[in-house]
Parts: sequence; structure tokens; C-alpha cells
Amino acid sequence: MPMKKLKLSALAVALLLFANSCSTVPLSGRSRMNFVNESEMQTAAAQSYTTLLKDPSTKVLNNADAARVKRIGQKIAAAVTKYMNANGYGAQIEGFQWEFNLIDSKEVNAWCMPGGKVAVYSGILPVAKDDAGLATVMGHEIAHAVAQHSSERASKTAVAQGLGSLIGAATAGKSQTMQTAIGQLYGVGAQAGYLLPNSRTQESEADHLGLIFMSMAGYNPSNAVTFWQRMSASSDNSQKPPEWLSTHPADATRVAQIQKNLPEAQRYYNSTTGKPVK
Repeated sequence: MPMKKLKLSALAVALLLFANSCSTVPLSGRSRMNFVNESEMQTAAAQSYTTLLKDPSTKVLNNADAARVKRIGQKIAAAVTKYMNANGYGAQIEGFQWEFNLIDSKEVNAWCMPGGKVAVYSGILPVAKDDAGLATVMGHEIAHAVAQHSSERASKTAVAQGLGSLIGAATAGKSQTMQTAIGQLYGVGAQAGYLLPNSRTQESEADHLGLIFMSMAGYNPSNAVTFWQRMSASSDNSQKPPEWLSTHPADATRVAQIQKNLPEAQRYYNSTTGKPVK
């Protein structure tokens, strides 16, 4: 097939995939591209989660803090499931089998895999301080799974790799020096101009949805501001890259966005706790 037709065919396939793989993220209303099989992502995640928990080097805690993680996680999961099913988004959490575990580690971290497999590291407990702080962490991580961010990232990466192949084909007749230069430029452009902003968008979206999810579960969302301020204070800011090269929003940006979203989240909290909804 002539090179021009090959490039047009590849582009046509990419456009077709994009047109038929867009869906809406609950609550935020953002249109996302996702042509990765979510069920397969959940199956792979569940297997990885089980492998991690059974690894001899992983110490899964079974103490009062672990019980607290499970209790808070189950409250948020129940609120999220109720909301999704009541608002026509039930299919987006189909197959979720929620699981919450506390892992003994000094790392200040937590995560949620596709399908609702959550791990909280004990190192984050002093920063979380109380139930509301822990609900902030877990609401944020649960939001990543509910918004299917892993599948979206996989889709975005596939598109970026596909575009890279097209550029390689388009420069096949050029000198090796030219091909290398264009390839390097594309790599930087894809990372800084496409994949990283998408990652920051997902982080901000998880903050937004997580704020609402913790509110639905009965935790005051105003506590999210002080939690993220504590997170900022606990980290070495001198080691962080500039925001445009980071996968996460800058701390000040994150706190400002959360404060902007607080009134919306507060309405869900007031509704849950029986306070007047303003």
C-alpha cells in the first residue's frame, strides 16, 4: 500500500476509535476516551492485588487502624454505589468488588486499582490524622477507579504510541539524524503536552470527585483542605519538578481547586447529614 494511503488509513482508524470510545465521567461531566476493556483491566488488577497481598514482603495489618480503613472505605463505597446506580452510571462500576487493606509501610501513599481494590499504607496515617483526613485520601483514590482513569491512561498511551508510529513512517525517507531529532521532539511533546496534562487532569478530577464521595459518606469536605496542606508540608518540595512537567498539580493549585469545589461538595454533605442544603 502506498505510504500516503497507509497514513490516511491509520489516521482513519484512530479517528474511528476516538469517535466510538468516548464516555462521560460522573459528576465532572468530562468526556474521556476509553477503548480499553474495563472488565479485563479489573481482572488483571484483582490478580495483581492478590499477588501483592500474598507476597511474603507485604505485611497486611489487622489492627484497629486496619478496621478503620475498612469501615471508612465501605462507607464511601456504599455511598458511591448508591449514587452511581441511582443516576444511570451503574454500568460504569459493574464488576466492582470493593476491598480495603492497610499495609505496613513508611511510604506516605494509598491507591485504588480498577474494580475497587484499595491499599492504604500506614505511613500516611499520621498525615491523615483522623477519619475525615483518611476519608479524603480514600475518596480521592476511589474516584480514580470510578472515573476509570487507568483505562483512560492506557487508551491515551496507545494513541500516543500510534501517532509515534505514524511520524516514524512519515520520516522514513529522511536522514537518520532528521528521524532521530523528530522522534525526540515527538517524545517530549507527547509527554509534556499530552500525557502529563492528562494525568494532571485526572488528579484534579479525582480531587473533585473524591471531595463529593467523602461528603456523600458523611465526612465534612472542608477537612480536605487541611489534609492536603499537611501533605504539602510533609513532602520535600525542593525535589518536585515544575508543574508543567509533573503528573500532579502543584500543591497551591490543588488546594485552590479544592476550595473552589467545596460549596458543591458541602451540598452533598448537608444532604447526607440532614442539614439545610443551600
